[in-house]
Amino acid sequence: MDIKRILSLAAAAALGTTSVAACSKSKKSDDNAPVPIVEETETVPTTTQPVVPDKEYPDYPVTIPEIQKQATGDFYEAEDCELKEGLKVAAEKENFSGKGYVTGFVPNGKQSLTFKINVPSNQHYDLSFNIESDKVTQCQLLLNGAQLTDFSTASERKFTQITIHGVFLTKGGSEITVCPKDGDICLDYLKLTDNKTLSEIKYEADGKPVNKKAGESAKELMSFLTENYGKFMITGQYAADDDNSELDLIYKTTGKYPVIRFCNLTVPGGSYDESFKDVDACADWYRNGGIVCASWYWNSPSDKRSVRTEETDFSLAKAVTKKDIAKLTQEEIRGLYGEGDISEECYDLILDIDNMAGQLTSLKNKGVPVLWRPLPEGYGNWYWWGASGADAYKWLWDLIYVRLTEYFELDNLIWIWNGQSESTLVDKSRYDIAAVDIYMSDSCDYGDKFYESFAAVQKFAGKGKLVAISECGSVPDVDSSFRDNAIWSFFGLWFGEYIEDEKGSYSEKYTSKETLVRTYNSDGALTLDEYKKLCSGGKLSVNTETVTEAAAAESTQAASATEAVTTKAG
Repeated sequence: MDIKRILSLAAAAALGTTSVAACSKSKKSDDNAPVPIVEETETVPTTTQPVVPDKEYPDYPVTIPEIQKQATGDFYEAEDCELKEGLKVAAEKENFSGKGYVTGFVPNGKQSLTFKINVPSNQHYDLSFNIESDKVTQCQLLLNGAQLTDFSTASERKFTQITIHGVFLTKGGSEITVCPKDGDICLDYLKLTDNKTLSEIKYEADGKPVNKKAGESAKELMSFLTENYGKFMITGQYAADDDNSELDLIYKTTGKYPVIRFCNLTVPGGSYDESFKDVDACADWYRNGGIVCASWYWNSPSDKRSVRTEETDFSLAKAVTKKDIAKLTQEEIRGLYGEGDISEECYDLILDIDNMAGQLTSLKNKGVPVLWRPLPEGYGNWYWWGASGADAYKWLWDLIYVRLTEYFELDNLIWIWNGQSESTLVDKSRYDIAAVDIYMSDSCDYGDKFYESFAAVQKFAGKGKLVAISECGSVPDVDSSFRDNAIWSFFGLWFGEYIEDEKGSYSEKYTSKETLVRTYNSDGALTLDEYKKLCSGGKLSVNTETVTEAAAAESTQAASATEAVTTKAG
């Protein structure tokens, strides 16, 4: 690194706080505080009361139902179902099957149609619904009264087949319920076929970081993640502050600590003491044997600083430039701004990126490899970095990647892309891990309904990339993940109400205590003690238990991927 880069770091070395929009614990700050030069110091750990688990729990084997593959093509006409008040059979449209289709759904989500089905064996099925709608309509799908997934209809005003892939059903009778939430639909039929897409999921990720000059610690971490991809699901928990209260709560509740400590960094607005605390907390977790993941929920570089589009006046579109600025010094960039060659928005972006580089350089100097997740949830317009469209988002990603990797020579980063959509997928040479954020409304313990996201991400990211959950509101179900061949590399449970109540005790609002305990003590989930054992040369194996057909009939049903295909009904 030359002297110009050193000066850039010194001028931008504000260490980040752990705030993220309105979700984090508030901290008072002074936006006019001076930017300090980073000095690498070691903090003395404070003495705290040891955390004691509520009780000890046994290890749980990964329980998978006995699956018997059989070819099937069962067909259920909607008009043969029991029609509730208001629903009717019509035949005015074209290209429907049977005697007609069911319509008359009111747009309040209170009317539904239930198919009573009978399947020949325990296995994964594809559920195909033939539906016509005048507009895109959100529909809720339930299996035996429990939420399975949501899907959207097409709006072509002709019958379109909507397929839900890989739903696990047990032999015998079940009920499949379709409930339109915000409009009327014409529901023609349900067709069940045996699923063939589960076998397409592979765990063949490339174990090398995309940064060709990655340091040894980053290489070792990437190698570990790759070697254990598909074998274990690595546990993780977000910490709102440096005190790690959420991770301690996991230990107190389950007797196990998560492997990954997730946190959120941002360019500081003044309180640098708090910034140093968070960087030190990351370093302490790594020294204690864990893995660190840092997200960047970027408060916009403008007078109205916020991550939320509606709360800021910053426009990424105004910052985009064709100038190659990623490897220029701040002096050179300031010159371009003075000449009017780049906008104020562009110049302000560089200042913030360089400030973030100071935080990440501090972690590098402390020897900490970082799972690095900038620009979360790039698809959509709720965050300003996604509000100007996919091209602007990709431009900003490239700017961050080149400036941090090539200009500041940060070799301790494993890059996590979290764009949430194929449309925002960045160049594969500039990210290591494809991750998604998964939150579902009106549901607790929905962890067995994650297959759809796994399959979709691997399809467009490719089998050479690790697939992970960067945020979730409830922990994924380990048994269902193994059953559905959708074993995430890792997951990160969000903080706040997703883990604790107002008194700091464990909250069962989104994940029941029973589910959390079983997840952390499952042979298929990797916890901190087990990770340390593997890193020290020990061995672990997944104990798998196949349950009988009768026991499988009592298991939780799973959801899967949604795919809309336009067809002409026979």
